[in-house]
Amino acid sequence: MSFNKDEMLIMPAVDIKNGKCVQLVQGKPGSEMVEIENPENVAVHWQNQGAKTIHVIDLDGTIDGKTSLDTIKKILKEVSVPIQLGGGIRTVEYAKELLNLDIERLIIGTMGIKNPETIQKLSGEYGSERIMISLDSKDNKVVIKGWQEKIDKSPTELSNEFKQHGAGSILFTNVDVEGLLGGFYTDPLINLKNSVDLPIVYSGGITTINDIKQLKETGVEGIVIGSALYKNKIDLKEALKVVK
Repeated sequence: MSFNKDEMLIMPAVDIKNGKCVQLVQGKPGSEMVEIENPENVAVHWQNQGAKTIHVIDLDGTIDGKTSLDTIKKILKEVSVPIQLGGGIRTVEYAKELLNLDIERLIIGTMGIKNPETIQKLSGEYGSERIMISLDSKDNKVVIKGWQEKIDKSPTELSNEFKQHGAGSILFTNVDVEGLLGGFYTDPLINLKNSVDLPIVYSGGITTINDIKQLKETGVEGIVIGSALYKNKIDLKEALKVVK
């Protein structure tokens, strides 16, 4: 599904770890605040609530370098709305395998930042609209490898490089506030929005309906909501009404 300037896309997060749908605090293993069996059923639930895209992250791939391909396939089989997928995509071959499974949009992080030519190769073959670059920010510096390694560039500095390499959109995660259910600040997002002409999906700290209204004002094309949905801080149906 391409992005619509007139309607901000709300994507529920289905994070997979050890065959379960989980929500971690600050992405740290062992900090699970939510654990639910059968992630495919969770994805179907969000689809039934009105989600037009599901945001799936393979935490096994991100944290341990193992992949949850079986679980990903189950989700794809059960869900009819587009899937946006990231986590642990370390080789072009694996990226192609996922794109050939009909993943709508593939989120590339570490691999793309370390080897930008991989973005060029994938977008050239599959179309830039199916390739999203992940810029995860901590203290206004990009972090990679499951947020374990910091590089000395800001998201703004990297964003235009990736447009030139063929990325079709950006996933911007503010790690400083992610998973804490304490809100967020919009300045880093607005700076990024002003610096690059690509659709941006924001993730991190979204806790209330007012947060969603605030994000809509920034002109961001999409948002990912995780913990707030699972902890019943935000009702998805109500959130979807706000962005209409």
